[in-house]
Amino acid sequence: MKKDPLQKSLEVFGLHPIMEAVRAGKEFDKIFMQKGLHGELAMELRALLKEHNMVFKAVPIEKLNRLTRKNHQGVFAFISPVNFYNLGDVLMDTFEKGKSPLFLMLDRITDVRNFGAIARTAECCGVDAIILPKVGGAQLNSDAIKTSAGALMNIPICREQNLHHSLKYLKKSGLKVIACTEQSNTNLYEIPFTDPAVIVMGSEEDGVSEEIIELADVKTRIPMFGKTESLNVSVASAVILYEAIRQRQLES
Repeated sequence: MKKDPLQKSLEVFGLHPIMEAVRAGKEFDKIFMQKGLHGELAMELRALLKEHNMVFKAVPIEKLNRLTRKNHQGVFAFISPVNFYNLGDVLMDTFEKGKSPLFLMLDRITDVRNFGAIARTAECCGVDAIILPKVGGAQLNSDAIKTSAGALMNIPICREQNLHHSLKYLKKSGLKVIACTEQSNTNLYEIPFTDPAVIVMGSEEDGVSEEIIELADVKTRIPMFGKTESLNVSVASAVILYEAIRQRQLES
């Protein structure tokens, strides 16, 4: 099976090439390093990644060999096709424009196509930023961009080290945290979305994490009337975002 040309262009491997990409200011989606990798260059790369606040995942050599048959020297990375934004800068810019911020946080949503579909809806709804975790989120690759119909190139993406800390910062900045969870008995249509807000969507497997639910100002669920227990997360995101937009347009 031939690789997508865009996907191929996003791959980089080898100690020197990855270090040069870091020094050149490239944004990385994921960095894999062989477990127990030793040597002067490997130590230099680890120090460089730490200096630039970049994380890597230690993996067995078999994982790297599946990614490429070429001499990877124990490291393989995907360069992000989009630039990431600083959350504080986006928030300040949104307030300065006189807007009521509407952010979308994705907690442990790992499916690339779901992520792309959510980004497409979010951009169409005028969401001010999508917030992702640095570790444990969907890979931002060519499949995500295609599924988003290019929307990922047009909406600020903020990748945060700790979503819990990011939510605390947003709460202190005046945003209401709205978590979509089956743990709630409150109907989506009973919730006001006109105030500055960050909507949190969780993984299809186990929803929004408990530590984030504890920070939520509001917990809500989408009403279900059929026998199927839940919606696909990208569809659920669309339902909630368009309810938020409906309310905001009525108020404007």
